Amino acid sequence: MIESVLTFKSVKTKIATKTLISVGLVALAVVLPQLVHLAAGAAGGVKWLPMYLPVLIGGCLLGTWWGLGVGIMSPITSFLITLAAGNPMPALERLPFMICELAVFAAVSGAFSKHIAKNKWMAFPAVLFAQISGRAVFLTLVAIFQTVSPLSVTAVWAQIQTGLLGLVLQAAVVPLLIIGLLKLLSKDKKND
Repeated sequence: MIESVLTFKSVKTKIATKTLISVGLVALAVVLPQLVHLAAGAAGGVKWLPMYLPVLIGGCLLGTWWGLGVGIMSPITSFLITLAAGNPMPALERLPFMICELAVFAAVSGAFSKHIAKNKWMAFPAVLFAQISGRAVFLTLVAIFQTVSPLSVTAVWAQIQTGLLGLVLQAAVVPLLIIGLLKLLSKDKKND
């Protein structure tokens, strides 16, 4: 999707731009949950789902493969950095589930990126389908592995319900951010 803005750029420039955006989004996926936890406590992360926001943006802007990189690297990077500080987030028992969930968020929203380039409003269904798919995968994986995982379907279902407000807010905010970014980028492209 970002290719539509970078039409006259070289392949190296496109890769460098996507890399820079990806690294920035992964960094945001590490910092944003920390800020939410500072402001709203430990329960704030479950309610507001701050790591999802940069992953959804990555999928919508960068497409499936680059978005997938953001989705996979965000929880891993957050875990490693916060582990070094003594309080890993996400917790180790949640990490594999979050990697899968965020990968689905990124892949599904990324699958819409070419449609979003043509019609910015497609960001709304992209985010909604990504959210539903990602949460469904998380719940399904917990159901499959609950005999070997400390997570239970009941606990995860309760967390999904707690996070509905965060999902609804992101379903509105992320597409508006994408639309705004695309307008800025297309205005900037016209000035070149």
